[in-house]
Amino acid sequence: MEKIRISAVSYTNTKPFLYGIQNSAIIDQIDLSLDIPSDCAQKLIDDKVDVGLIPVATILNLPQWEIVSDYCIGATGPVNSVFVFSNCEIKDVKIVQLDPQSRTSNNLACVLLKNWWKIKPQLVTEADDYAQSADPNTAFVQIGDRTFGKKAQYPFVYDLAEEWQKLTGLPFVFAAWIANKPIPKEFADEFNESLKFGLDHRAELLKELPHRPDFDLEDYLMHKLDFNLTEDKKKALYLFLDYIKAL
Repeated sequence: MEKIRISAVSYTNTKPFLYGIQNSAIIDQIDLSLDIPSDCAQKLIDDKVDVGLIPVATILNLPQWEIVSDYCIGATGPVNSVFVFSNCEIKDVKIVQLDPQSRTSNNLACVLLKNWWKIKPQLVTEADDYAQSADPNTAFVQIGDRTFGKKAQYPFVYDLAEEWQKLTGLPFVFAAWIANKPIPKEFADEFNESLKFGLDHRAELLKELPHRPDFDLEDYLMHKLDFNLTEDKKKALYLFLDYIKAL
């Protein structure tokens, strides 16, 4: 059988999944690449991979797609790695510099700007240093490991998973395991078991990760992230796609 081509996000939030994949027999059946979220998404769109842990906003760019796992990158409250950092209160923001590595989080920020905060700032997609500006009315979308330990550097901090929950009463799904073509059920079941293995062994994984004095990795992987793709999360996913269409 030809190997299934899989792209996964290279951030810390994916390490439990990678631990499971790399410590299961499934590793011999796949061709695995690690990418930033936007590249992971583009590979699935361009059919360079068969399955991707992709930012869910990318689903709208796929002519055919299906969820292939019971697991995701999600949160049921603050996620502590997807933020709008701001030089001022959100109501006074005039410019938002978007994260070049993100699709879903940039879209989530836009959904919240329109529907929750009800402001219309200028959106900047290619700022030289998108996470810095001396302008007092500028805010910044920033995601993933590059946010670790940075909350104290900005006067105002908004956790986007928490703000989404305030708007909708629902959890949020940042990324899901999506295929762009039918995947054999036998493979999907074994792949799903490998992901579960990784989640069940997060304590062992944490022992392998370097300690960070500025960020609680254990709290992040064990509590802030919620990896189960529940019915509420699926409901949130489809609602989010509807919000994006209405932007």
